Amino acid sequence: MSIRFLKSAFLATTVLAGFTATAADAQQAKAPAASDDTTITEVVVTARRMEERLQDVPISIAVFNQQQLTNRNVITAADLASYTPSLSVTNNFGADNASFAIRGFVQATATSPSVGVFFADVVTPRANGGVAGGNGAGPGAFFDLQNVQVLKGPQGTLFGRNTTGGSILLVPNRPGDQFGGYVEGSVGNYGMKRVQAVLNAPLNDRVRLRFGIDHQTRDGYLKNISSIGPRDFADVNYTALRASAVVDITNNLENYSIFSFSNSNTHGDYPKAFGVGSPPNPLAALNGIPQEIAATSGSFWDIANGRPDAHEHIRQWSFINTTTWEPTPNLTIKNIASYSQYRKDSSVNIFGESSTLDGPPRSYNYVVSIGSRPGHDNTSESTVTEEFQVQGHTDDNRFTYQAGAYLEVSSPLGGFQAYNTPILLNCVNPDTFQCTDLIGRTFGLEGSVGTETISQTEYSFHDIGLYAQATYKITDQLSLTGGYRYTWDTTKGLGDDLMLNYPAANTPVFSCSYPAAVVRGGTPAQIQANPRLCDFISKQKSSAPTWMVDLDYKPIDDVMVYAKYSRGYRQGSVNVSYYGLGSWAPEKVNTYEIGGKTSFAKVIRGTFNFAFFYNDFTNQQLQVNLLACGIAELGTPQCPFIASPAAGIANAGKSRIQGVELDTTFEPVHGLRVDFNYAYLDTKLQEVTVPAAPTGFSAVFFPSPVGGPLAFSPKNKYAVALTYTLPIDPSVGQVEVGATYTYQTSEFNSQTAAPGFEVLPAQENLDLHANWNNVFGRPVDFSVFATNVTKKKYYEATDGIYSSFGYDVAYLNPPTMYGVRLRYRFGTSN
Repeated sequence: MSIRFLKSAFLATTVLAGFTATAADAQQAKAPAASDDTTITEVVVTARRMEERLQDVPISIAVFNQQQLTNRNVITAADLASYTPSLSVTNNFGADNASFAIRGFVQATATSPSVGVFFADVVTPRANGGVAGGNGAGPGAFFDLQNVQVLKGPQGTLFGRNTTGGSILLVPNRPGDQFGGYVEGSVGNYGMKRVQAVLNAPLNDRVRLRFGIDHQTRDGYLKNISSIGPRDFADVNYTALRASAVVDITNNLENYSIFSFSNSNTHGDYPKAFGVGSPPNPLAALNGIPQEIAATSGSFWDIANGRPDAHEHIRQWSFINTTTWEPTPNLTIKNIASYSQYRKDSSVNIFGESSTLDGPPRSYNYVVSIGSRPGHDNTSESTVTEEFQVQGHTDDNRFTYQAGAYLEVSSPLGGFQAYNTPILLNCVNPDTFQCTDLIGRTFGLEGSVGTETISQTEYSFHDIGLYAQATYKITDQLSLTGGYRYTWDTTKGLGDDLMLNYPAANTPVFSCSYPAAVVRGGTPAQIQANPRLCDFISKQKSSAPTWMVDLDYKPIDDVMVYAKYSRGYRQGSVNVSYYGLGSWAPEKVNTYEIGGKTSFAKVIRGTFNFAFFYNDFTNQQLQVNLLACGIAELGTPQCPFIASPAAGIANAGKSRIQGVELDTTFEPVHGLRVDFNYAYLDTKLQEVTVPAAPTGFSAVFFPSPVGGPLAFSPKNKYAVALTYTLPIDPSVGQVEVGATYTYQTSEFNSQTAAPGFEVLPAQENLDLHANWNNVFGRPVDFSVFATNVTKKKYYEATDGIYSSFGYDVAYLNPPTMYGVRLRYRFGTSN
């Protein structure tokens, strides 16, 4: 298939629908009266833990229904962020591991989220492993949803800690009282194949069931030109299952259960090396990086893998049970309980190296590589939540309230999560310690230079929260809302990380990674025989209040303005892997926001919403880059070995984030819907306290300079979507065509990136779709879609390792993707 074919398909769909006037009689499912993407209807959200009209909620919110997600081919967190101003992702470890950032609130590796992600009112599975993953929307999350709600700004009162940036709510479709469903198949380029099926089956007037499955495979768009490992990366291969049941135990007592399962087994993502200096840094030359860059220059999406066992396997499941009792019309009591598991087993060269030495036996050079240990996942965590909630209102609805108690416990699954990290080694097999020291052998240096870390860790998280929020209507137009929550958090980490030093004799010498563990340690032989001698325990307790005060005024029903002050809190935490910066304190943010919402329908139909916000950060948790010692510094007390250019977490000090958000939806003419969203973001790191460099590193850098902007916070970002429903005979069906254009200005990347890439250039994207629903009066829908149709190429992020290794690596945007979908509906479907 080609772009020419795609354009022809769009044209054919339009022309055929426009000029065909015959219809076939058929027994059909109930068709949508109008496309959800073209008709402006009242939107209901649950941003305040109850159903309310979007225009009545004094929160800046972006909402996407399932049709809008499907039209834009949203299957990952990164896809959602590309269409949502103020929302971005950090996806250095691939789209399946992306973490959300709202209004510049970025989650760094090993910190708790700054944006809470919730499915059916329950936080998604927690995780804390060697690489990013968990804490967000994983593979298969974006199907059979009622909507996705992006709540901007601190949500600490009703959704708890770790929502300083905001919250994202994934609301699944509940079982309905009508029999129906659909079966859908899709095919596209890069060998894409996708099958979805949903069945809604009421058993009787009290028991309703719903089942869904989503399975997709697609070849990777990153072509591996080396002869090592998989032929491609950034592929898709997941299966997601969902089963839910609603049981009306009595007329006022309901039980709602959801079981979700997702399994993704891919090659993972892979960065592309670029930016070698002149003359090349000895470390870059040693690992063949200049030759690798030359070999991958033929195509933008060519990469060169150097890990023979490269893979990524993510498995997660959850069970959620919500019991709702309404003893009186004015009182609702809920209990929401859940259990979930998250596991990830992966192996990747995180700095994109691919050089090898031919044997026998064949061996591989590693700059820095991470692979799960045999028999272990490198991330594994279970999470239990329990929430008791009371909601109520007075007879005249002048006073509404809710209060609750929350408990969350995350625990390790089945012992240690474990991975090994060879650094500046040449290995036949790092799992069995068959390695030699690259630098010592090449430069004739004696002593421990190349290293391998075996990281075995367990993490547990314990959270308790008590909260209350109420709204009082001072007059029919003026309302005051106040909320308060107090949270207690405990994070505990246990690690027995080992460091294997490879001197010139190539016999590894075992030691404990943590200086504090030496008090329990022993000789290298004793440590090798009993790694538990290196046990290291770190614990961080934090607690804080969060609150919100809001005053909103509605001069008329369709206009509201509001002013709000809120406090957000993100827990302190620990990382027992050896970074030298293994614990950090909680952060807090004060947010001031003024906004307005209006609906109109006299001349044209539509909505217009705006928000101005100012965030004042203290103790902000930011990632810091650790500059590895150079060859010339070896032998000094600070640099007994060359460590990986690593990252740690530090409480930065103070920063300021301010901006404006606008969104509007309107119908300038009948059948044409316009959606426009815009965000202006102005960030500044005001002051920092730079920690001392740990052993093995020569310096510590914040990615953002003091006085400069925060990383991954584009100043301007907007999205415009046009959707037009053709005025054709209804007997033919309903045909709509649409386009979505997104643009963001350049954004600061890292001051340690390769020269010229401290700032990433602007990004833009154009997507197209055409839907033909209820084809010739039959219960059949046909769609054509394409993303990145203008074939844009850009770096989404770089790792900023230039200062340490003399080259950098970048993560690449997806190329043009296109395909067709065919859906058959039966019964009464939604």
